[in-house]
Amino acid sequence: MTQMKRRLQVFISSTFTDLLPERQAAVSAILKAGHIPAGMELFTSADRSQMATIKQWIDESDVYMLILGGRYGSVEPSSGISYTELEYDYAIQQGKPFFAVVITDDCLEAKIRSNGSTFMEKENPKELGLFRQKVLGSISSFFDDPKDIKLCVHETLADFAANRSLKGWVRADEVVDTKPLFEEISKLSEENRQLKESMLELEKRTFSQSTKQAETFAELREVLGAIDIKIPAKLADGTETTVDLLSIFYSNKDTLISGVTNRIGGSDSESFFFFNVCPKLQVHGLAVSEKVAGVRYRRYTITPLGSAFLADIEKRHLLKKKKSDPPVVQNDTPQAKNGETKAPAKRPPRSAKAKL
Repeated sequence: MTQMKRRLQVFISSTFTDLLPERQAAVSAILKAGHIPAGMELFTSADRSQMATIKQWIDESDVYMLILGGRYGSVEPSSGISYTELEYDYAIQQGKPFFAVVITDDCLEAKIRSNGSTFMEKENPKELGLFRQKVLGSISSFFDDPKDIKLCVHETLADFAANRSLKGWVRADEVVDTKPLFEEISKLSEENRQLKESMLELEKRTFSQSTKQAETFAELREVLGAIDIKIPAKLADGTETTVDLLSIFYSNKDTLISGVTNRIGGSDSESFFFFNVCPKLQVHGLAVSEKVAGVRYRRYTITPLGSAFLADIEKRHLLKKKKSDPPVVQNDTPQAKNGETKAPAKRPPRSAKAKL
């Protein structure tokens, strides 16, 4: 991306008639450096009504420059201070970046010899001396001829141009049109807002569905646990047994997931499960009977609700097992008194419930 070139606006303050060559040198140097000179050539220094306008120009400028010669300049009646010093004080008060070039004694004497006494201060020499002392106490340098002013402008503006806090001016055709970008940002912000609302609504629905599903599972556990199924003696080691439907459903989950059919030649347990257990599971939406293509028998398979219910039971069993298991001892295997290794006690195997 090409960096936009900033052009700093430099307000040039000085007395006028005695410093025309110096002002021209400053203007020329500022323009050559690619910046914008501004001054009070179009205003009459003694016209108090123009002071507000000059202040506005200083406010709108990025840098204030003072060229101080051998004249104090026109004095503002109510304050007794020259307009040039008023401009200088105002720029300092506003915190404007500034610099000053002050005429040397040798250069001033040469000007007086060449142009007469009009180039030296006669009415307010004391005030000029105090003003000169104030200026030299801040950022300033001396000049013997206009070339010194050009050099000072070149060096100083190079430093100011590197200051990113100064706004400056930029060509209109170099400024990126931010309207499309603003519109795109607004569009994205609106889409982001709608997406957040949709996600919030989805979270609410998901939470509601999870709550309803948890309530459904709790109800199924209660209902299936209250339904007793009599298992014939030939399927229960010779003794007729009564087991609740919930236990049968979970204990035979692998069989149900694979599918139970009423095909000819099937086992007694498969036939019992198909005709006595699956219909009861179907009533509660946990199993479904379907036609098998190409054969004459039907098959019971588990439904999505049944799969989710089994997963919930499995999770509860695992959590219960984790809570009931004793903590694992990390230290070495205990030794018998005679130094031989003592075998850890074996845990009794878990018995399956109503496994058909």
